[in-house]
Formats: sequence, structure tokens, C-alpha cells
Amino acid sequence: MLRFPEYVTAESVTSGHPDKVCDQISDAILDACLAQDPMSRVAVETFGSHGLLVIGGEITTHATIDAEAIARRVYRAIGYADDLDVRVHIVQQSPDIAMGVDTGGAGDQGIMYGYATHATPEYMPKAITLAHRLTRGLEALRRSGRHPWLQPDGKAQVTLQGDRVMTVLISTQHTADAELSHMRDALVRELIAPTIGEMSRVEVLVNPTGRFVLGGFAADTGLTGRKLMVDTYGGLISHGGGAFSGKDPTKVDRSAAYMARCAARAMVARGLAQSCLVSVAYAIGRAEPLMVTAVDEAGNDHSALVRREFDFRPLAIIERLGLRQPIYERTAAYGHFGRPEFPWERDASPATAAEVSLDNTAYMRYF
Repeated sequence: MLRFPEYVTAESVTSGHPDKVCDQISDAILDACLAQDPMSRVAVETFGSHGLLVIGGEITTHATIDAEAIARRVYRAIGYADDLDVRVHIVQQSPDIAMGVDTGGAGDQGIMYGYATHATPEYMPKAITLAHRLTRGLEALRRSGRHPWLQPDGKAQVTLQGDRVMTVLISTQHTADAELSHMRDALVRELIAPTIGEMSRVEVLVNPTGRFVLGGFAADTGLTGRKLMVDTYGGLISHGGGAFSGKDPTKVDRSAAYMARCAARAMVARGLAQSCLVSVAYAIGRAEPLMVTAVDEAGNDHSALVRREFDFRPLAIIERLGLRQPIYERTAAYGHFGRPEFPWERDASPATAAEVSLDNTAYMRYF
């Protein structure tokens, strides 16, 4: 049975948060590889700290890319103007891993979860939905130019009691000359009230320390995969621990989490559950998952139905959701779920075993 506590809190961060900068760089490198070679195998992580940016990982591809140039392009597009010392250390994927993936097996072991609820039109928990709206709105305000004191780094946090918003917290990087009272008034008027609605009993916190001038890599380190709850369901649902960004879809950390969300969303959208949690587990190199379960808000078991309608073999997931496309940089800020532009957010028609080929010839073109 899916039950949440009376009070729930969820967080989101802007695209300029140092961890999210790293996620976007890693996924931009993945997209660049897939754009030239859809069969690319990519596992890239990025680390940024005080003027230094390190890009490392494993790539096997026919694509020709310039990881440093991609990183600088992403960094500038987010809104940062300072220079970075960029170091790149990327090697070819381990043949020990490739040996299992070549035959259609999972790229790693692990557990993945997908969730959906009827609580919002996005089929997402209300707290994380509101948190993402606030950070997206914060970035939109900055890019509009109406408030030149807004800078790229920022966070939002929302606390609910049941369905009622109790507290909204906004932390935003700003120029040194900005006054806290002015910032608070502007953000309440132009961001928080339009997003939240009724404000009479909502506690609002803006930059609780009183000052947030240094941001991004000038103030903090960033690392790919360090905002897992922002990426998923706001901490309300279990997470297997595997990050998404920088990984091609043979890595089930990413693709199976997308398929689990697709299955859970379909159960709710079709009226078969008010909320649904789908869990899946893999062994490295093995195509068939070790476990696929689905449970609704009342504790009813829908596992057999989900296993029948959704094929969780890695290559079947890739084919059904079209995951060889360069779509991933867009996922790397403001959550991977609840956004209709992504294929796992559509009620994909069930694929039968006959519709999914197990002929791996194409997948073994050069691996």
C-alpha cells in the first residue's frame, strides 16, 4: 500500500546549480555521440569546482566529438561567463561490460522504480511538480531580463500538509547590489503567488541566509548524478541509486527507470489505479529482468498485467521508447518525468514479443 506522511517536502534546482551544470554537460556529450552514431555506448561524468571542470568516462562510438567545446557551449548557454580549466579523460568502454551488453543484456545490475499518481495533470506528486514550476519560473524571470539582479544558480523547496502548501523556499543567486526585501517582493509577486495560488497561510522564505552572491562553481562543487530526487519524484518514492545523466540507454539505470515510469503512468492514465509503483531489477549481461512488480495505492498487485504489456528487456525498451535519439540534454534540468515532450510520458501502445526483434546483428555492428 502506498502511503505518504502528513507533511511532505520536495526540492528542485535551476539549470545553473553546479550539479545540474554537470548533468547537462554529460548529457550534451551523450547527445553529440548519438546524433552522429545512434549505437554509441556512453558513460560520462563531469566534475566542476572553482574554475576546474573534469570530464571523464567511457565512450565507444564512431562519432567525432569535442567534449571540451561541448562543455563550454553548455556552460555559456546556462548563463555563466567565467572561464574554466577543462580537463578531458575519456576512454573506451570496458570489454568485460561490453561482452554482456553486446548480446542484449543489461549494462549493469540494479533496481529501478517508476511511479505515477492522479494527484496532478502530469501524473506526478504535487510537491515536486510545484518545486519544478518554481525553478523553471525563476530561470524564465532571469532570462527575461526584467530583473538583472537574478543570476543562474538557484533552488526551490515546497512543503505540503496533505494538499495544502505550507512553506515555499526560494534561494537564488543575485548580484551584490540587490536588496533582499526588493528580491522577496518581486519573487512573491511574479513567481511564487502565480505558481502557488492562495498565499494567505503560506510561509515564504527567500534567501534565508540573507545573501547569495557567489554561485555555481565559484561557490560550490558540482558532480553528475548528485540530484537523484530532483530528477525523479522528489524523495517520495524509493530510488535504486543509479543516476541517469551521461548514460546511453543500454544502461538500465536510465532506460528501465523510464520504462517503469511509462508503465506506472499508463496504469493511472487508463484508470486502473489512482497511483502505481513499478519496480524492476536486473543482473548485468542478462536481458530478462530478475523482477518486475507493480502495486497500486490500495496494495493491489498489478505485476502480471505490467509484465504482459511492457517488455523490460533492454533492447525492447530502447526500441519501444525510441531511446537512440539525442534527446537527453533536455532531460538534465527540471526533472525527467511529468514532461510530455519525452516518449516515456506517453501512453505507448503495448508491444508484443513478436514486435520486438531479438536479432542483435545491428547492435553488434562494431562492439
